[in-house]
Amino acid sequence: MPPTSRATQLGALVLLLRPTYVLTEVVTAAGTRGGYSFVADTVSKLGEVGTTDGYSSPRHAVMNGSFMGYGVALAGGALLMAKPLGPWVTGLLVVSGASSYAVGLAPLDQDATLHAMAATPLFVAQPLALALLGHRLKHERPRLAKALLATGIVTAAGAVGFVLSGEESRVAGALERAALWPVLGGLAAFAWTQLRRSSAT
Repeated sequence: MPPTSRATQLGALVLLLRPTYVLTEVVTAAGTRGGYSFVADTVSKLGEVGTTDGYSSPRHAVMNGSFMGYGVALAGGALLMAKPLGPWVTGLLVVSGASSYAVGLAPLDQDATLHAMAATPLFVAQPLALALLGHRLKHERPRLAKALLATGIVTAAGAVGFVLSGEESRVAGALERAALWPVLGGLAAFAWTQLRRSSAT
């Protein structure tokens, strides 16, 4: 077993920290005015700059900055871990990170079309990346591979459900988060295996 490179170790640490993204949603939601639901309301609503029907998100800069910062972390972490991830998974995660960054630059209430164009690659590329990573690991780490494949299926189902139900659905927020949050855990789990491998060599 070859030793884990410094770049891979650093990339693994970055991906391990990405689940803290959820805290930025919580912090931003806590400051909203007019009511916010993690089940019914989309993540993008937290990044809205203006006031609509009595709703506003005074901490929108936190959310939009989070989209950008964690997007950079995803792309950068993937590039640093390119060797264990493989070229296809790395490429898909870089696209996902760029998509997240673009979302932070295009708040939903400023230009809905541009926002949708920025966000779409994220919902497509992340499930594919998890599925391909699971396939890549099926012999080396079969249990993790199955978990990643299952996570890819869940996130894909969440993305499809979110698109089909629309942003006005009573469960739009839950479906969107089903498409996004599990990716954080799946990639962190893979990153942890790389750090453990490093400590064992």
